[in-house]
Amino acid sequence: MTVQELINKGIFEVINTGDNLDKVISKPFCCDLLSIAMGKAPADSAWVTVMGNINTLAVATLTDIACIILAEGAVLDVPALNKAKDQNITVLSTDKPIFDTSLMVYEMIHAADNL
Repeated sequence: MTVQELINKGIFEVINTGDNLDKVISKPFCCDLLSIAMGKAPADSAWVTVMGNINTLAVATLTDIACIILAEGAVLDVPALNKAKDQNITVLSTDKPIFDTSLMVYEMIHAADNL
């Protein structure tokens, strides 16, 4: 499933649309500790977090994730939103808990694999 296909599901609010909409999402990744995410976030993953600051975007760039999904109603602060726009990083959001969000992404990825 690509980032664009995930957006097209209409499940998540689109905060910013990046320039990698054709990137295939490999798996969800959950982590709120940036130092761990920096070392362990798989490239092409959908990173589900509640961290909506500029450092999250720096880690996303370093790890080459497919998109960020802010869960639990978390929001990007203004500097982070501006950075997402400047760096063309796709950021989505939801009020759902982190686990539920990750499970939905996981199930959508595997449903797409079975088509």
